[in-house]
Amino acid sequence: MIFKVLYQENRNEVPVRERTNSVYVEADSVREVRKKISDREYNIEYIHELDEAHLEYEKQSDHFEMENA
Repeated sequence: MIFKVLYQENRNEVPVRERTNSVYVEADSVREVRKKISDREYNIEYIHELDEAHLEYEKQSDHFEMENA
């Protein structure tokens, strides 16, 4: 499964929508995603499992890149 993680770079700052970033992670569960990126100082806003249609849409973006977590 592929998950889209929405996050802020600094977990000590208040989230601001304009500074939200995303990363795509392959994992079996949300818990595994959190474990894979736990070494980063991300303030995780949301983790969303992508279905096939949504994944194909995201792949069309210039910013789509799978994370090697």
